[in-house]
Formats: sequence, structure tokens, C-alpha cells
Amino acid sequence: MPLLSALTLLPLAGAVLLMAVPAGKARLLRRLALGIGVASLALAVVAFLQYAANPTGSFELVERHEWLPGLGVSFALGIDGITAPLVLLTGIVLFTGLLASESVAMRQKEYYVLFFTLVAGVFGTFASLDLFFLFFFYELAVLPMYLLIAVWGSTRKEYGALKLVLYLVAGSVLVWVALIALYVEGGLGTFDLRAYLGAAIDPSFQRLLFPFLMVGFGVLAGLWPFHTWSPDGHVAAPTAVSMLHAGVLMKLGAYGILRVGIQLLPEGAQAWAPLLMGLAIVNVLYGAFSAMGQRDLKFVIGYSSVSHMGYVLLGLATLNVTGLNGAVLQMFSHGIMTALFFAMVGVIYDRAHTRDIPLLGGLAKRMPIASSYFVVAGLASLGLPGLSGFAAELLVFIGAFQVSFLAGVLAVAGATVTAVYILRLLGGVFFGPLAAAWERLTEASPAERIGGAVLVAVLILFGVAPFLLLRVITTTVERMLGA
Repeated sequence: MPLLSALTLLPLAGAVLLMAVPAGKARLLRRLALGIGVASLALAVVAFLQYAANPTGSFELVERHEWLPGLGVSFALGIDGITAPLVLLTGIVLFTGLLASESVAMRQKEYYVLFFTLVAGVFGTFASLDLFFLFFFYELAVLPMYLLIAVWGSTRKEYGALKLVLYLVAGSVLVWVALIALYVEGGLGTFDLRAYLGAAIDPSFQRLLFPFLMVGFGVLAGLWPFHTWSPDGHVAAPTAVSMLHAGVLMKLGAYGILRVGIQLLPEGAQAWAPLLMGLAIVNVLYGAFSAMGQRDLKFVIGYSSVSHMGYVLLGLATLNVTGLNGAVLQMFSHGIMTALFFAMVGVIYDRAHTRDIPLLGGLAKRMPIASSYFVVAGLASLGLPGLSGFAAELLVFIGAFQVSFLAGVLAVAGATVTAVYILRLLGGVFFGPLAAAWERLTEASPAERIGGAVLVAVLILFGVAPFLLLRVITTTVERMLGA
């Protein structure tokens, strides 16, 4: 069975199927969407388990179909130890995001069509072994965000949607320039990513090209100072889109830096790693201090995402096995954690109709389950042992100290600031006296509870047993670095 083709094309086929359903049949649309989501999650789990059963470090489940042979473009798919966890992450966030979409009442059909189109782009980007199709799916994942935010969002939604698209398209231009330049300079006559592994690419050209990829992909990863679209986009997006935005889309940028920049241009990466490390530290500290000063729950999580993506970028900048392992594990952990954060913020906002932190308080008395889920996400964010964030950040810290003592100290300082604002947030919103205005708040719905429980279970599973992911990730990282 062409598993990866099925995984990538199923959401697109689902989008086409949903187009044929009359817009007035809301229940049928919802059931079909959930069915497609369950099938996509199942395929993602199967793909991960098939690779994890025998993690070789090289690409597995490979498929290749010629598309433009004269230009060396083919529809080639495959996964390795880096992409297998990210494919699993995408399937989990897709499914839980659909559960959180039950409150979408306006233009459901169009919403689900755009939602699945975006997800197909994410799966395709992670699985593509052809640089042309990697870029194609990358753009397919980004562009639906404009309508998903501008139509179904809130809080300056047109501004947030337009700002997001302008920043990301600008970054995409840099990426496309770099890929074309690599194709021409490499002289291999193909876009097949595997052909460039270990190819003799001039070191000076690598040093010239790497910043195009670092900044181009870095925009989507929230790299400072190109991060400002991200908190605005988080706040404006509807709940499930925020979950995909922070949980998966930002990982595409970090993945692009790792897969295309570091893996194909290793000498360019060595030359620019100190700058990337410096910017990553700014991400960590700037995002943490900015989160501390916010009043809106979504802005807190938005800036927290900028800070946590700083740990991912820091791990990438170390260019050592420990740091890169931590970076990939942090991508997975942060994706699950922020999806849980935004899902529970959606529950609160749907019932309280506000995200203003000073107005909230004592919500655990009326919403104990949703509050418990949010607390778990918060504890994962500050790196509590037993949750997946701890192992990921620990590896990044060790990798950073192996390269720069100062970078390691500043990274740990960022984690301290994170603990301060997270604990203050939890105390202010969920505990203490309950305001009279919130006496009639209702608990999360069954669908929202199931989605939250899935995300909590994943955080605990890979917190207690991080080796389940690390044994998969390490095989490819060691192969990539020649360790």
C-alpha cells in the first residue's frame, strides 16, 4: 500500500468529498470531517509505528513517481527518524482540532475544506523527498490560513490574517530563491533531496545560500525579529486553527531549516550557527518576558510559543547530536502542549466570552476538567519532570552548554521566567475566589473532553517514556551528523 501517498492525499480527497455535500447538511459535514480525521490519524500512527519498528536512520516507506522528468521533478515521499514523529504529531493535532471545531457554525463546508487542504500541505511537506514538492506542499499549508483566520477568526482577524500571509509569503520567496539556486549550482539536474546529501557543493556557495533558508523558513518558525505575525495570528485564529498554527505549522519552518539548510548545506550551517544561536536566545527571553506582560490568554500562549520555538532553534544551532535530538523532541512536545493550551482557551472563551486574565479567576470551581487540562499544559510548558517538555528542554540545554556556556545559562534563565508567568497565570485564572459573573459557566463538552484527554495522555506518555521517540529520532540525527 502506498501509505504516505494515502496519508498525504486523503485530506485532499476529503476536501473534494466535502465540496459535494450540500451546505445545509451540518450534521453530515461534521461526521464526514471526523471520519476523515480519524482515518488520517490512523494512517499517521501506522506510518510512525512502521518506521519505529525498525528505525534505520535512512528514508523508509519510499514512493517515487515521475512528474517532470526533463527537470528532474518527481512526486517522491518517504519518512525517517525526524519526520516520523512530526507526521504522528500532525495526525494527533488534526484529530483533536476537529473535535474542538464543534463550535464552528458558520459556513461549515468551506471551513472543513480549507482545514483539510492545510493539513494535506503539512503532511506533504514532512513526507516530501523532492524539493519542488516540498515547497509546493509548504505553500499549500500556509495559504489557507488567510481565509481560515479572516472568515472564522476574531480580534482584528483581517489584520492578523493579512499580516500572517505577508510575512510568510515573504519568507517563501527567500526559500524558493534558495531552492532554485541550489538546483542550478548543484548541477545534478534533479530536485530529489537525496541526490544532494553529501554532494560536493562549493563551501562559499553554501555560506551564501544558508541565510536565505535560515530566514525564509525561520519566519514560519517564529524566528526573532520576524516573529511578530505569530502572536497576532494566534489571537485572531479560531480555536482549531490556532491549534494547527502553533502545534504544527510553526514546526514546518524549523523542519525546513533542519532538513534543507543543515542537512544539505552543512558548511553553510556551521558558518551561520552562531548567529542562529544568538537569535534563538533572543527568542527564548523576549518571548518569555513578553508573555509575562500580556492580559489576553491567547497572547500569553502566543508569545510563549515564540519562546518555546526559541528552544527548537537553539537546539538546531548547536549542530550536535544532543541538541538536535532535543530540538526535534521539543517540536513534538511543544506541538502537543500548545494544541492543548489553545483547545482549553477555546473552551473558556466560548463560555465566558472573554480572555482578559484580570477578569477571570476561580474557574476550576466551575470547569474542573478543562482547568485540569490547562494546568497539565502549563506544567509541560515550564518543564515539569514526567511531562514531555522536560526531556526536550533538558536535551537542548545540554546541547547548548556543549557549545556555549553563556547560551546554556541564558536558555535556563528563560525556563525560569517561563515558570514564573505560567504559575502566575494558573493561579490567577483557575484558582482563588470565583467571580459572580462565572457562577453559571459550564464544563467542556464531551468532544472537547476527549480531545483534551488525548493530548494530556500523549504529554504524559512521552514524558514518562521519552525514549519511545528518542530511539527513533537519534538514528537519523546521528546519520545526518556522521556521529
